[in-house]
Amino acid sequence: MLVLMLVATLQLCSMARAQPLCRIHTVRTGKTFGVGQQAQGDLLYFSFMTTRLIKHPCKKNIALYLGRQLFFTTNNFESSLLPFAIPTSMQVGIPEVTSAHFAGSVLLLVVNQKVYIYDYEASSWSASTGIKHPVSHISGDNCCYSEHPFCLEISNSIFAYVHGDQISQANIYFSKSWGYRFQKYAHEGQAELVGSLGGIFYFHSLSQVGLLLIDQGRAKFWYLDHPLNYSFGLPFDYNGTLDILITPGQKGILIFWFEKSLLISKNAGQLVNPVRVREGRRTLHSIFEANITIYNVAANENELAVLTQESNLYYGSLGILTSFLIKFAHQNIWSQEAALMFTNPGMLEILTPLPDSVFPAFDFQKCPVNIQAILMDPQLQVDVCKVEILQGDFDNKMYIIDMNSELELTALMIPRPGTSPVPLATVSNPHSLGLQAIIYEDGYTYEGNTKYRLNISLRQQHLWGRTDPNFTSSIKRPTISTITVDIANKEISCVDLKPLTALISVGCDLTKKIIIQNEISACYKGFLDPVALQDNYSYVIEKEAYDPNFRGQPATKDLVVHYPYEKLGCPLLVYYNTPWKPVMELSDSPSLAAASVLMAITTSQGPGRLDSRHDCVLVLEIPSPRSRSR
Repeated sequence: MLVLMLVATLQLCSMARAQPLCRIHTVRTGKTFGVGQQAQGDLLYFSFMTTRLIKHPCKKNIALYLGRQLFFTTNNFESSLLPFAIPTSMQVGIPEVTSAHFAGSVLLLVVNQKVYIYDYEASSWSASTGIKHPVSHISGDNCCYSEHPFCLEISNSIFAYVHGDQISQANIYFSKSWGYRFQKYAHEGQAELVGSLGGIFYFHSLSQVGLLLIDQGRAKFWYLDHPLNYSFGLPFDYNGTLDILITPGQKGILIFWFEKSLLISKNAGQLVNPVRVREGRRTLHSIFEANITIYNVAANENELAVLTQESNLYYGSLGILTSFLIKFAHQNIWSQEAALMFTNPGMLEILTPLPDSVFPAFDFQKCPVNIQAILMDPQLQVDVCKVEILQGDFDNKMYIIDMNSELELTALMIPRPGTSPVPLATVSNPHSLGLQAIIYEDGYTYEGNTKYRLNISLRQQHLWGRTDPNFTSSIKRPTISTITVDIANKEISCVDLKPLTALISVGCDLTKKIIIQNEISACYKGFLDPVALQDNYSYVIEKEAYDPNFRGQPATKDLVVHYPYEKLGCPLLVYYNTPWKPVMELSDSPSLAAASVLMAITTSQGPGRLDSRHDCVLVLEIPSPRSRSR
C-alpha cells in the first residue's frame, strides 16, 4: 500500500512539472467578411533576422508586428489580417522597413531610408518632408497621463538619423509635428565628438536630449542640455548592434538588447547595468554567462519578458532596485516568427503569424501566459509579496508646479502581517525636482494590519536650499520629471502591485491667466445702469474732441459709438486726479467675460533648442463685476 501511495505521489509530481507554460490557440476570424481580397500595394518586410512587436503605449489594442511580413492591428491581433502594405503610389522602391514608431495617432515607418506616415484613424499614407539624406532609424516617446498640452506634445518630438554614422558628421533631423515635417538638427560641440552614432533620444523624464556614442566596443550617452552637458553618462560594454527599447511611463527606463547582451538603465542612460538571471536560490549570472541567445524582448511600464532561441521564457520586474530575470518552465514555444507582447499587467502573449493555404489573410497562433499563476509554482522558489496594498490618488496623473510653488502627494501602504517593507519615493529628474517624504503609522485595518501613510512634498530643486548649487546649477528653466513610489527590493511575485507614478511639469501653466480685479466701475457706483448698457447703448464723441486721422485736425462731424456691453461689461470708473492702480492675480478660472489682450512671453531659443513647448502664453483680462475671478 505504501509503495502504491509513493508511486501515485511521484505521478502527481510529474504531472505538476508537465503543466504547460501556456495553452496555444489560433485566431482565425473575419475571413468571410472582407479579408479574402489581396493586400493592395507593396508588401512591407522587416530588414532584421529577428522579429519585433511594437505596441502603442497609450492605445493598448494597437500594435505592429515586424517580421518577414508586417501586420498592423487595432484589436490586439484578435482577427485574421492581410500583410501590411504601403500604396504603390508612394514609390518606395524596395519596401524594406528598418525602424517604426507610434506617435500619437500615426504610425511612422522608415522604408527604404525614407520616413513615411500612416494615419490609421484616416487610413491614409503620406511622406515626410525636410529630410535631405538617407535615414535608417526614428525615435520618439508618448505621454499617456492626460490631455494636457504638455503631455500631448511629447509625442510630437521625433528624431530621424542613420545608425552607425560618424557622430561628428552625422545627419540628424528633428520634427515637432509627429514626423510630418523635419528640419536639420545640429548641436554645438557635435563636430568634436569621436565615435559612431548609436541613437539619439529625447528623454522627457530628464528634460534632456541624449546621443549614444559608440567607440571601440564601449558606449556612453552625451547629454545636450544644462546641467548634464558638462559630463557623459558612465560607459558600458557595447556588443553587437543593440536595440534600444524605451519603456512606457516616462520613468527613464531603457532596455538595451542583442543576441548575447541584455542591459538596463533606470535613469535615461546615465547608468547602464547588465540584467542578471536567477535560477532558484543560486547566484545571479549574466545573460552571456548563462549561454542564452535572445530572440525577442517585450516590456511594459513595470515588467520585462525575454524569449530565447533555446525555447525558454524569462520574466523580470522593473522595480526601483530590482533588475533580474527568472527562468520559467521549458516549453516548445520558440519559432522564427514568434514575438512577445504584454496585453495587460501580468498577462503575456507569445504571438506567431500562420499563413493560410486558401486565404491571403494570416491567422495568429497565441500562447497566453498568466505570470501570477506561474510564479506560484514552488519550484521557482519565489518569495511571497510582502505588501498587500500600495495606492495613491496621484497615480497615472499629471501635475503642473509653478516655479515657486509646492505640491503635496499622499500614498497608502498596507504590508502583510509580520513584514516590514520599505516604500521609496524617487524622481527621474533630481536636478530639477526635489522631494521630501515622511512616513508614519495611520491606524489599522479591520484585520489588524498596520496602515502606513507616506506624505510627499515636491518643489523645484533649487528652491529647497538644501543642495549644493553645483548640483542643481540653479536650474530655472521649465522641466519635466516623473515621481515614482515603489517598494525597495520588491519581490518578483508582486505582479499586481505596480508602482505609483505621476508626471510633474515644473514651469509655466498655460491654463492660468493674469486677471485685473475690477472693483470700481460705473455700474458699481450707480453712475450707469447695466440694463441701459445692454439696450443698444451708444454715446457721442463731439467732433471737436477727437482727431480721426491723428494729424492734429478735428473731425467734421460728431462720432456715434455703440457700446458692446456683452464684450466689455461695465466701464471702469477712474477719477481724473487719482492714478489708477489695478490689482492683479493669477487665476485658472475657465470662463471670463472680458476684453482680453494676448501677451506672449517666449523664451529665446538658439539653433537646435527643443524647449519651445515651455513657452508661456498669458492672457491679460479685465473682467466686469458680474464675471469677477475667484
